Amino acid sequence: MTEQALLLVNLGSPASTEVADVRRYLNEFLMDPYVIDLPWPLRRLLVSLILWKRPAASAHAYASIWWPEGSPLVALSRRLQRLMQRQWQTGPVELAMRYGEPSIETVLSRLVAQGIRRVTLAPLYPQFADSTVTTVIEEAKRVVRVQALDMQFSILPPFYQQPEYIEALAESARAHLAQGFDHLLLSFHGLPERHLHKLDPSGECLKGPDCCRTAAPQVMANCYRAQCVRSAELLAAKLGLRPEQWSLSFQSRLGRAKWIEPYTEAHLTELAGQGVKKLLVMCPAFVADCIETLEEIGIRGREQFQAAGGAELLLVPCLNDQPSWGVALSTLCERAPQAL
Repeated sequence: MTEQALLLVNLGSPASTEVADVRRYLNEFLMDPYVIDLPWPLRRLLVSLILWKRPAASAHAYASIWWPEGSPLVALSRRLQRLMQRQWQTGPVELAMRYGEPSIETVLSRLVAQGIRRVTLAPLYPQFADSTVTTVIEEAKRVVRVQALDMQFSILPPFYQQPEYIEALAESARAHLAQGFDHLLLSFHGLPERHLHKLDPSGECLKGPDCCRTAAPQVMANCYRAQCVRSAELLAAKLGLRPEQWSLSFQSRLGRAKWIEPYTEAHLTELAGQGVKKLLVMCPAFVADCIETLEEIGIRGREQFQAAGGAELLLVPCLNDQPSWGVALSTLCERAPQAL
């Protein structure tokens, strides 16, 4: 039987908390045209302006959550890789980062050197966006084209509404919910609205307060916000939550463009003002804890919520390497259709 490797791909991380490493990482990340979708000269100018001051602030943020073994995102992804190796029986399990190391190019070259010709490519993003899923796939295509690699790929599609993913999320939350809470906030990563509009030829995206709940299948397939809403509603139903017990929002804005709403930063203050004292926060767009969860929510978000009158903000860990997630991910990857 021909071996089929599993390649897990996450976002990436700076090599260290040194400003130079953070600047290098941010440059690679922000210069990706799928992340900042401007013509190269404008993108280069904008990123250069961002890199004037942001690396120092980001380095401080990374330092506040850095682990002895390095980046939490990379360390947790490594743990998931080891867990998946026990689940995946058809070949090796590798890990790559879209930005930073280990790169997709390095890992694919290593697999070819081992005689592997079939790979299941698993972008670790539940919901679809060009800035996450598409850029991973396109980078794999680029490597295959430039190096003239003889490889066949199966690709894990977005799994935002797959029962295995929803159940793994629910299992990760149940013990925290059982300890008592006033409200559960589901905070997803944000996106500029223009990213959604350019993928919607129907023009129906973001046309009303309920458009995400009534989106046609062709819109839902590419609409990040609609997929987040669907994930949130399925998770709330699985947990048996009433509508007033939970809400969703979008975090991690960058720049002055209009991003999808509601904004997590504003919503934290609103919830405290409504009398919420014990707030649980989950970040279902991330499968591994990272700077956006540990620092943005777990440190700055908690400080903001408490300053606004809240008493306790508890960050529910991401799926990380919990065993049920390993089983779920293996099942999802086994169903991945052939592509590329």
